[in-house]
Amino acid sequence: AINQHSLHISILCLIMMKHCAYLTVAAALFFDSALSFAVDGDRRNPTIIARTTTNSQLGSTTENGSKAESSTDDLLKPSYEIEKIPLRIGHGFDIHRMAPLEEAGQPVVIGGVVIDHKPQKWTDADGKYVDKGEIYETELGVVAHSDGDVIYHSIVDAIFGALTLPDIGQVFQDTDPRWKGCDSSKFMEHAYGVMKGYGYKVGNIDVTLILERPKVASFKPAMKENIVKLLDTTPGRVNIKARTHERVDSVGELRSLSCHVVATLELEN
Repeated sequence: AINQHSLHISILCLIMMKHCAYLTVAAALFFDSALSFAVDGDRRNPTIIARTTTNSQLGSTTENGSKAESSTDDLLKPSYEIEKIPLRIGHGFDIHRMAPLEEAGQPVVIGGVVIDHKPQKWTDADGKYVDKGEIYETELGVVAHSDGDVIYHSIVDAIFGALTLPDIGQVFQDTDPRWKGCDSSKFMEHAYGVMKGYGYKVGNIDVTLILERPKVASFKPAMKENIVKLLDTTPGRVNIKARTHERVDSVGELRSLSCHVVATLELEN
């Protein structure tokens, strides 16, 4: 009786082991399928739609260009799910040095507008043109790898931030020769495409531009118009404020300019 009982137990164990093996295979197949969906599925990695592909800097067909573009796209398609919440908020910040135009090699461009101006009282902190710390009157330019547009850069950063994506410095690196002297409207167009690809539109954009000089009040309407067009939105959703820095630190001494942007993104129907 004992031997028969032991035999029954052995047979039962064999049956259970067989079923465990089936469950192991089934689980492996399930998780493999789930992993494939996480990597390739539309829900987690929607197709990124770019508004323009005509710019050679964003659409290089060389082998190195293709690898770099692929790397950029990978940064903008994280492995985790970017959830479809109704409202997202992002903050962007940028700062660039200003220097005499002949040194900077390019003009001051803000919000896609070239800021024409008379010579300004720039503080020569390094004593390159006059005694160290003295005032040097000069037309100014922005020192940057691209065109140094602080408003456009801050908006792009705010959009990426709202979508939990890497910052603009990671996506468009200042060591990449493709972006040397690049018109920053191309970054805006790309950010717009990323935003649309994830199913969002602009809720509102609030810009705070900080610079001592030159004065920009007369240029603000053109800046706003550019932003509205690039982000396919309306004037009632874009605001631009500008203020000085009360002659404090590098911004107050005309050696730099900076910008803050707060952006909200709304889920599209």
